[in-house]
Amino acid sequence: MGYLQWSASLDIKIADIDTQHMKLVDIINSLYDAMREGKGKTVLETILDEMADYSVVHFTYEEKILSDNGYPELGRHKFQHDDFVNKVKQFKREFASGKMLVSIEVLNFLRDWLISHIADSDKKYAVYLTEKGVK
Repeated sequence: MGYLQWSASLDIKIADIDTQHMKLVDIINSLYDAMREGKGKTVLETILDEMADYSVVHFTYEEKILSDNGYPELGRHKFQHDDFVNKVKQFKREFASGKMLVSIEVLNFLRDWLISHIADSDKKYAVYLTEKGVK
């Protein structure tokens, strides 16, 4: 069992986005496993890089769909995405410089942010997009 389990409560019923969310869950679980197994700094940095890079890919995809469908809260949603990316980049910088370890607090932040973002912001736009016919 991983650190974060995908569940139906996280499903927003938009297939491509749900698949991308599952990938983010997998990355968080990879980071947890690497930490638990005492993997070296290089492995942890690689996984943090993957989280930062894939977050940008996912957020860009999501924002394009929202923009294409005239989602009225896109600006607020994009701000949340940008804030998350900046926080992950800060983790990466601090970890690379030795100022911070990848810790349970970092994992908790990633997990809690993802769960609350999906449960609140993403579920709101899911209703909007579903009404527009997006599946």
